[in-house]
Amino acid sequence: MSGDWFIGLAEGIIIGFSIAAPVGPIAILCVNRTIARGRLSGFVSGLGAATADAVYGGIAAFGVSLILNFLMEHQRVIGIIGGIFLLVLGVRIFFTKLAQQRIDDTSRTQVANFISTFILTLTNPMTLVAFAAVFAGLGITATGDALAGCFLLAGVFIGSASWWFLLTLGVSVLRPRIMLLAESFVNRVTGVVIFLFGIAVLFGVIERLRP
Repeated sequence: MSGDWFIGLAEGIIIGFSIAAPVGPIAILCVNRTIARGRLSGFVSGLGAATADAVYGGIAAFGVSLILNFLMEHQRVIGIIGGIFLLVLGVRIFFTKLAQQRIDDTSRTQVANFISTFILTLTNPMTLVAFAAVFAGLGITATGDALAGCFLLAGVFIGSASWWFLLTLGVSVLRPRIMLLAESFVNRVTGVVIFLFGIAVLFGVIERLRP
């Protein structure tokens, strides 16, 4: 097995971790779910984002020009969908009590946790831009080697998932203190922050629409 594939795996891990680490609405959502429902809910939510990262990483790594061009041409529409999704999610969380979230914590909820963050990440076209920028900065070009590309994508997923594992682990350690000191405010703060992220996304789209 070529050492290049292992290099690709290592590069993918670094890229996935660095793309996932910046604080954004997904991180806020994962923190909220970890506090409300426990570490598993937060981590499963993170895996949804990691899977979306791998999808965008695959588009950039394999140079799927048809999909890439479509996403770039429709990034405004995608941004509007993502912004509205964040607004609705923020309002919903704001008016939901932590106790109700714990009652609703079922296997079906875990699937919903995964799907919601997967969609939220996919509807953020800047994720694709970030991958393209990082790949260009590291000199990684579209590859025709399917196996090498798969190793790179596996690395992206592992790197991103590692960040969510560490984040939810840290929050779960602090969870008892957070629940004791600020249980009644957790969802309100989370809801407001996610709502503001939604406004920021929509405002960014409006700015790009101006001549």
